[in-house]
Amino acid sequence: FSNEKPPQITKKMGTSAGGGGKIMPTRRALSAINKNITEPPPSYPYALNNKRSLSSERNVICNKPPLRRPVTRKFADNKPQIQEEETKKSNSAPSEEAERVDIGVDNNSGKDRGDDCIEPMFIQHTETMIEETYQMENEEEIKVEDADKEAEQVVYIDACDEKNSLAVVEYIDDIYDFHKKSEVSRNRRNRWLSCIKLSCNYMDSQQDLNERMRGILIDWKPFYLTINVIDRFLAVHQIVRKKLQLVGVTALLLACKYEEVSVPVVDDLILISDKAYTRREVLDMEKLIANTLQFNFSLPTPYVFMKRFLKASQSDKKVEVLSFFIIELCLVEYEMLDFCKLAASAIYTAQCTLKGFQEWGKTCEFHTGYKEEQLLACARKMVGFHHKAGTGKLTGVHRKYNTSKFSYAARTKPAGFLL
Repeated sequence: FSNEKPPQITKKMGTSAGGGGKIMPTRRALSAINKNITEPPPSYPYALNNKRSLSSERNVICNKPPLRRPVTRKFADNKPQIQEEETKKSNSAPSEEAERVDIGVDNNSGKDRGDDCIEPMFIQHTETMIEETYQMENEEEIKVEDADKEAEQVVYIDACDEKNSLAVVEYIDDIYDFHKKSEVSRNRRNRWLSCIKLSCNYMDSQQDLNERMRGILIDWKPFYLTINVIDRFLAVHQIVRKKLQLVGVTALLLACKYEEVSVPVVDDLILISDKAYTRREVLDMEKLIANTLQFNFSLPTPYVFMKRFLKASQSDKKVEVLSFFIIELCLVEYEMLDFCKLAASAIYTAQCTLKGFQEWGKTCEFHTGYKEEQLLACARKMVGFHHKAGTGKLTGVHRKYNTSKFSYAARTKPAGFLL
């Protein structure tokens, strides 16, 4: 194309008046066409050519800084100039984005590639506070859990008797607290508890009696209240050897009157004593013993505690029978008057004998008031009595428990490991 203007092509337009015409252009000039071709097209911000222009145009429109991608170590080594430019920008215009440290993560290994990056101090301080708070919460939870476990281990043993009015569940704990206080104060003079000072050396005051004679008498009839009456009476009265059996027979009569429904007649007691005493002698001795003890027969015996402690230990029939066998062996022995915890020790020894290992749970400890360490000395003596139960002259308890009625408890092998 040349720079000269081409001739314009005109067309005559006829008119209705005068037949004249007006010349009208029918085409655009080439210069106008060339101008449209050479000038760049107008830029439209919403016309998107590719993905890169989309991101750049969006950043311009929204006035947001471009997002930074994680810089890997390999890319940083190949492009040092980029790192310098980023450093200059961060120094010239500091912002929250510049303070943040991006660390590259390897998807395969899962390790941080930015080894040279350092965590800000506020992040470390926050993490330390979180760890300390977490530890304190864990310690509190552990303490609460331990307290709950201890509370759960103490079983409520009277749940099955709540509807039994004879079990007096509302007062049972107070009753046994009173029994324990009575047992502790039995070695003191008290006008309404024991009345008689009872100790393990009262036999020293007897001139015509000894420990062996007492054992023979008890082995003849091991009845708990009977033994209690005999020991309390002998602690204050001098008795000759010939009257010792009379004391035993009369104590048995008083105990039966206090506890049993059907009381044996005096003639029956004279008969089992081989008619060694008369009726008048038995009645006179009954008055003497009752007045000496001030008619106080309401003292706790080992049997009272045995029933409660067996319930606390949730023992079966075997443990129950063996416990009574062991404690009756102790009643014959004069030296066992020194122990106020015969019932708990007998149950503990029976459990060890049958199960072959020591076991004394939280429930037993709660209701008896004794820990396992406090029962070991008494339990060792009980094991010794169990070893020699079938030998010697005092074998009445062994013969009693060597029958089918008591499940042959006397044949059980003693717990020698306690020794």
